[in-house]
Parts: sequence; structure tokens; C-alpha cells
Amino acid sequence: MNRWEFIESGSIPGTESSLDLYRRGDEFEIRIDTRQLMNTRLHGSEEALSDLAFDRMGHQDGTRVLVGGLGVGFTLAAAIRRSGSTGRVVVAELVPSVIEWNRGPLGDAAGRPLDDPRASVYCGDVSDLIRTPPAPWHAILLDVDNGPSSLTRESNHWLYSPRGLDAIVNALVPGGVLGVWSANPDRSFTRRLERTGYRVESIEVRARGKKGGRRHLVWIGQKEPNRRKKSGA
Repeated sequence: MNRWEFIESGSIPGTESSLDLYRRGDEFEIRIDTRQLMNTRLHGSEEALSDLAFDRMGHQDGTRVLVGGLGVGFTLAAAIRRSGSTGRVVVAELVPSVIEWNRGPLGDAAGRPLDDPRASVYCGDVSDLIRTPPAPWHAILLDVDNGPSSLTRESNHWLYSPRGLDAIVNALVPGGVLGVWSANPDRSFTRRLERTGYRVESIEVRARGKKGGRRHLVWIGQKEPNRRKKSGA
């Protein structure tokens, strides 16, 4: 079997940590502190994050979708496939090197979704586009860190906190959907979503689609159509 080949490192803004890109044949992996963070062969749950959200939204023209975390590109690619000709998908990625890798050697794995005219990339924190959305989102899909309970960046706690979840629900259209990917289950996060006012589903999905025993978790929270906006989120 081929050995992993180190390609490049990219610093994470606001931290002393970095992400490392490795390749083994046609397989790519992104690591943090020597730990696997993303792998191009384990993308079934990333695609499920998008597909489960779109299944709840149903068909709509002009969908506006925000993806938090570009990763290896599979959530973005899945969202583009479901957005139709009039949809738009914005992906927020904090680490500039991840964007460069997806435009370079990593891009073929997910079909180069950044080249699609319906996609645009924001190099910065996804919370910026949640606090001040350009327009309400039909869906917000978060694949940030390893989920609510496995964070590598302290500032990401806000996204999964009560204040962050309130801000997210305020940024959604009535009936809009929040999708959250996680490497691990977290009952306290399920309760937090429910208290925020979402209709919540917690769904176990396979990391490799229909193959393999490794599983991840996706939460789907749908905003109540008549929920009023809270101030101060």
C-alpha cells in the first residue's frame, strides 16, 4: 500500500495550530495536530448533511444556502446538486489554504464545486454571515470542527451555544433548515436545539455512504414557520 505523502500546511487564523494536507494515491486527507480531520474516501455523511436538509425543505426556486466549512468539498457539491438552476450556495471557510487546496489538487475529489457558477466562497468565519446575513437563508449547513462536543477552536463554541443557535434561527427564512454534522452524538446539544425552537431530528449516517461501519451524526432542525425573531442573539 502507498504511504501517505505530506503535501502542505496551512495556518488556522487566530490559533497556533495548522492543517496539514496529505495524499496517498488518489486519496487525500486533512489532519490537525497529526489527527485525521477529513478524508476524501469518508464523505457519505458530509453529503447526507446537505441531502437531509434539502429533503425537509422540498423544492424551492432561488434557494439560498450557507455552508459552514468547505473541508474537502462534498457538502458544497451536494448542495449545488440540489439547488437547481436558480439556487445559490455560499461556503464560508476560515482557512485560506483549504480554499487553495480545493481549487488545486484536492478539487477533483468532489468534482470541483468551487468552479460552479452557483457557488461562491467567503474566506472568513461562518458566524459573520449568520450574524449579518445578506438575506435570510433557506438552509444553513454546519460542518465546523468535529461537531458541538469535539471542537479544536475555542471560538467555535458560539455556533453551538444558545446565543449562536438563536442567531442561526433568526438568519433563516420561516420553515428554513439548520443541518449540523458531528463525529459524535451529543444529547445535550439535541436538547439545546429543541429549547431554541427547532423541530429536531437526530440522524445516524454512515461515513462512507452505504458501506463501512463507521458512523457520524447529523442533526436537522427546522424553524417553525410562525416563530418570531428574537433580539440580541
